[in-house]
Amino acid sequence: MKFQKKSLHFLEDYLNAASPTGYERNGQEIWMNYLKPYVDKIEFDHYGTCYGIINPEAEFKVVIEAHADEISWYVNYITDDGLIYVIRNGGSDQAIAPSKVVHIHGEKGTVKGVFGWPAIHTRSANQNEPVPKIENIFIDCGAKTKKEVEEMGIHVGCMITYPDEFFELNDRYFVCRALDNRIGGFMIAEVAKMLKDNKKKLPFALYIVNSVQEEVGLYGADMIADTIKPNIAIITDVTHDTTTPMIDKKKEGEQKCGDGPVVFFAPSVHHNIREIIVETARSKKIPFQRAVASRATGTDTDVFAHSNGGVPSALISLPLRYMHTTVEMVEKEDVANVIRLIYETLLQIKPTMNLKYH
Repeated sequence: MKFQKKSLHFLEDYLNAASPTGYERNGQEIWMNYLKPYVDKIEFDHYGTCYGIINPEAEFKVVIEAHADEISWYVNYITDDGLIYVIRNGGSDQAIAPSKVVHIHGEKGTVKGVFGWPAIHTRSANQNEPVPKIENIFIDCGAKTKKEVEEMGIHVGCMITYPDEFFELNDRYFVCRALDNRIGGFMIAEVAKMLKDNKKKLPFALYIVNSVQEEVGLYGADMIADTIKPNIAIITDVTHDTTTPMIDKKKEGEQKCGDGPVVFFAPSVHHNIREIIVETARSKKIPFQRAVASRATGTDTDVFAHSNGGVPSALISLPLRYMHTTVEMVEKEDVANVIRLIYETLLQIKPTMNLKYH
């Protein structure tokens, strides 16, 4: 599957937009504008979860879902001499912060800053060499005083994101911050596009859902599951490529970029839906991998599965390297195969199918 130029332009614009948890509006507007020609209706809820609907009048409802938010930082404290201390918004990694450029989203617009760090010369003689912690990383925006910071429009509560932008690596990988999980939003939008381009008629209502606030507790999905009340939900998110150094496969399993979508086994994953996905992959010759989550998947699958008295749900993940860094990597062929697998699975779903184990 070769991506069209229109699709790649959308992906680049969508990834490059700053859309941190709780402030997803910029990315969601780009996503909705792209999705609009491929659906019958666009909706959004009070907290910014967006969804397109195909066949909105149909009684049986199927959701395909991703989450739209990226990890970030909050301004937490401004010192008298103009330095900024932060707290996390989602699972931001303090280890990668030193020397990174940041965008501080203030009242007067975006202000550049840098995560400062003491030079190696001043650390090398110290047996207790400092390591990055939430308590000691700080941002320098070039100000000399707290008042000067505030005059820039920066205050406690301002959002801080990384400006790192999309690129392709060795014509094989997509690289960017926030591939977790705006690549999911891209993939479900491409599924809608494929259905439209191929003139497929579905015997159910399809909800293409891009949820907010996943990175802080799956909250957007929790809200929208109660709003839509679907009969089936298929979630897509990223999972770890565990073949890079310093990852223990005995703990994390073995998933690899380039080996195809990852189908999860977990208590919240419904057996019947998962088997449709697996059989579809086999029959359509789509490569796939298996992975296990012992209690919770840690994705929006859990809240969809546990909503409304129990919604049959499944998880198709995309292997990704270097999660929660600014150089997240996914293989283009895997992206194409996740799109194909969701698309082909939807064509197998019938409203009359048995969804109970007994």
